[in-house]
Parts: sequence; structure tokens; C-alpha cells
Amino acid sequence: MIQQYNPYNGDFLNEFQYISNTDVEAAITNAHQAFRNYKQIPFEERSKGLRNLSSLLKENKSKLATSMMLEMGKPIAQAKAEIEKCAWVCEFYAENAASFLTPKQVRTDAQLSEIHYEASGILLAIMPWNYPFWQVLRCLAPAVMLGNAVVLKHADNVLQSAKLLENLVLEAGFPKYIFQHLIIKEEQTELIIANPHVKAVTLTGSTKAGKAVAKLAGKHIKKSVLELGGSNALVVFKDADVKTTVNICVKARFQNTGQSCIAGKRLLLDEAIYEEFMLELEQKVKELVVGNPAENETYISVLAREDLAENLENQLKKSVEMGAKIRCGGNRKSTFFEPTLVEHVTPKMPVFEEETFGPLLAVTSFKNTDEAIKLANHQHYGLGVSLFTKDIEMAKKIATKFTDGAVFVNSLVKSDPRLPFGGSQDSGYGRELGKEGLLEFANIKTLYVES
Repeated sequence: MIQQYNPYNGDFLNEFQYISNTDVEAAITNAHQAFRNYKQIPFEERSKGLRNLSSLLKENKSKLATSMMLEMGKPIAQAKAEIEKCAWVCEFYAENAASFLTPKQVRTDAQLSEIHYEASGILLAIMPWNYPFWQVLRCLAPAVMLGNAVVLKHADNVLQSAKLLENLVLEAGFPKYIFQHLIIKEEQTELIIANPHVKAVTLTGSTKAGKAVAKLAGKHIKKSVLELGGSNALVVFKDADVKTTVNICVKARFQNTGQSCIAGKRLLLDEAIYEEFMLELEQKVKELVVGNPAENETYISVLAREDLAENLENQLKKSVEMGAKIRCGGNRKSTFFEPTLVEHVTPKMPVFEEETFGPLLAVTSFKNTDEAIKLANHQHYGLGVSLFTKDIEMAKKIATKFTDGAVFVNSLVKSDPRLPFGGSQDSGYGRELGKEGLLEFANIKTLYVES
């Protein structure tokens, strides 16, 4: 049994029961039958379903946002923005999937050579709590346009949000069982992956979880896409516009109370502008509105669970013992953790070397471009990096020297339906979003006709 409690005030929210292995097998059988019929449906009808879903998301924005706010403490204004982004990804694939999947002719010595993109079958999606709707829909929208079915294992603390989404998908007109939310234990995921009707698995979560799922997928010869942890660097060069860059860095680190894989967690700052930048940054961090996630003005609220706050506190304490200095913040009370700046950070400290999942920004200075690149790459993640400079040509030139899956110039790293998203190294493999994300779970078929 799963019991849910509001991380802000501790109030009881919901109670859920895990389903049995028999129920899991029945769900997969139903999904397979639905898939066999659904893959024959033309793009126009699939597109209509996604457009309907986009409209329903907008119509129910307040209800869905409130569910996130209660379950994992997301500030209500940011929760509403998440739903708007979900509607966007639905609209994007409704409009573009058919053209992305148009058969491609290739000139060979045959009379006809074509590449076709077809549905594969059932996709298992294992999703986290930090963006309860967005993480699911950036997988679901391309999957259903391709013609696949999706079964979802969501995080235990956002099961009401998962149920609301499942209901909306049905209301949008998609066939029953094309999208199912299954309340299962971790050990039941192998039962799903092993099922011959399940063709692939996608996971967004920790590196530890990704390794476990990749092992299972490999064991059963199933395709996998992993979007895992990150420790993105915000690299600020001496010619950057200080006020503009500070505002972007604050958003990059502290939105969603710092609980994001793509947050800018390590600030690498040119020593020539160090104190000027830090004075402006400290002021902006202290101005962040902290409090009840139900209030529209709140920007920082509680972490989703107390153990997350405890872990962040331990990372900070160990780093301070190694010589780091707290510039502001640093205090924890239950699930609440103050917005924190910690400076004099070196690569061996936990706040630099590990992923920090909460409102803490680690600051390190550098002397030149080569040192900045070395510091940015000095960790085992590879999700994204942000470069801040007026010298765009320089930024473009050095972009290839970073190991990350994305380089953003004068912007925070973000996911955009129009662009492929994913990382390297311990941040995972494969891509979501864009045309590339759509094709990850396609059966890419060659048609060759001899003359």
C-alpha cells in the first residue's frame, strides 16, 4: 500500500494499492490488442486525439497544477506553466509527426529504395516525480503519433497526477488501453520488460535507476532510452552582461525549487568579474519569494520529500568541512531548504562532484577559457552546459569541447519539443523530443525493390 502526504504541511492526501502480477499481465495483453488496432489508424485521427488532449490540458490547468502542488510541493505558478508546456508538446507532434514519418526515398541501384518508419509496439515509460505531467507527455505525445501504446510506471508520490492524465487521454478520444497507468512495485518492472509484447523502455530518473533498467532491457534484448541525472555548468565569461546573466542563472538553478536534472548546478565564474557578479547574484537569491506552494507569488517552496532535503544538507556539510564557504542560506527544516549559495568550491567536493537536487548553487572561479572547459567537463555527467558571453563566435568555436548533449549560449538549458534532448556519459543515452525523439521507438524499415 502507498500512502501519500503533502510535503508542505504533512497532511494525508491519498492511499493506493499496488496491482498484482496477474493484473500486470492482463494490462499488457489489453495494450497489445489496442496497439494492433490503433497502429492502423491514420495520422489525421491520431493528430485529432493529441489536439483534443492539448485542449483538455489547458481547460483543466488549475486542477492538474493543484495536484502537482499538493503531491510534490511544486509552486502553483510553475505548475501551471508545466501544463502549458505539455499542451505545446501535444500540438507540436500533432502538427509535425506525419511529415517526420513520411517514407524517405534513397537512390541505390534498385528500382526503388525507401526507408519507412513504423510503430514498434508497447513502450514502458518509467517516470519521475519532479515534472509529473511533462516527463510523461514528452514520451507519450510522439509515441501515440507513431502508433505505439504506452504503459506508465510513475513515481509513488505523484500517482494522483498520473491518474488524472490517464483519464484525460481517454476523454481526448484515444482508444482504451493505448495509455495505461500501472501502480506497480519496482520489481514488477522486469515482468513488463520481459513480456514479448513490450518492445522498449524509456526512463527518466537517477543514474542508479538507469543502470538497473538498462541491465534488464539488455537481458531481454529491448531498446532503451535513458534520461538520467545531471550537474550542468553555468560558465560565465568576463564579458558577459552581469545583470542579465544573473537573472538567467537564478532561474536555471532555482526553478522547481532546484529539483531538475537540467538545472545549472555549478556556477563557473571568471575571476575578473567574480565579486561584482556574486554581489548581484546574492541579492537576487535573497529576493526569491519563499513559502506556501499554493500562493502565486511563491518561487521556492519545499522539496518533495524530507530525505531529499537531508541528502542536500549532508552534501553541503561535507563540502564546508572540505573548505567551501556558505555565502547565503544553508539551513534546513524538515522538507524546506533555504536557497543557498556556496563558494570556494573545488572539484573534489560533493556539491561539485555529485548531483545536487535542490536549491543550492555551487560557485567556482576560473582564470581562463581552458580552465573553464576543464572544470565544466570535470564530472561524470553530460546533460548540458550554458555559456554566457558577448563573443558568440568564441562560444560556437568551443562548443565542441564540451562532452554534454547540449550547449546553450546566453540561455539556461531547457527542453524544447522542436529539438532533440538527451545526454552522454552518466546522464544516459538516446534522445527525446524533436524528430529524433520520435524515431527512437520506431521500427525503421528498409524497402528495396529490384528492377
